[in-house]
Amino acid sequence: MMGHSHAVSGALLFAGTAPYLPPLVLHTHLAPQEILIGTVLCAGAALLPDLDHHDGTIANFLGPVSKTLCRFVSWISGGHRHATHSLFFVALMTVGSWAGITYLGRPFTLVMTFFLLAMAVRALNLCPPGHGFHAWGTIVAMAGLGTAAIDKFIPSAPGWLPYAIGLGCLAHLIGDSLTKRGAPWLWPLKTRYEIVLIKSSGNKLETEILTPLMGAATIVLLWLTVLAPHPLN
Repeated sequence: MMGHSHAVSGALLFAGTAPYLPPLVLHTHLAPQEILIGTVLCAGAALLPDLDHHDGTIANFLGPVSKTLCRFVSWISGGHRHATHSLFFVALMTVGSWAGITYLGRPFTLVMTFFLLAMAVRALNLCPPGHGFHAWGTIVAMAGLGTAAIDKFIPSAPGWLPYAIGLGCLAHLIGDSLTKRGAPWLWPLKTRYEIVLIKSSGNKLETEILTPLMGAATIVLLWLTVLAPHPLN
């Protein structure tokens, strides 16, 4: 799947589960602003597995910094669609972000927020096209402003952030499992799991039907649970 499709799928999964799963899993109810923030951050987190792709959507989202990071992750993980496209990676990102939030507190939370916002801006094409400074400079500026705004609303140790990150990674695996080559969910086992609905990334089914439907569903869910004058509980 394309980067923007992954991002929209992450947003949809968070918006759809935020009113219900956190009370069961985290024993907490998310406030409306937390659902809105989490939806955006989960969209960014849905790009994390593609850190193994040195030429993917997010390879240049922070210029030479992200390019170098993606090359390193690709090398250490065995290449594209290997270790980072597995349940192991989902667990690693979830537990790792929990540890960072628990032991490093607000600095880690804000750095992670900036990182996820930057990926969301790139994936959702909210910046100029291309890979030059005009593109990633805009991403840095927008992510910085977004982080400064979120800083006023997000707690130092948001228990829902690891949930959003893990959910975004899971959304990515589901998306890639709908394409050829699938995803090695049980890595280091080499078996790839796939139900091929999208025969080629970026085709009309993905870009003109599935992604717009997911985007519309996300907006509807946020309206019903957060934005409506009398949101559903």
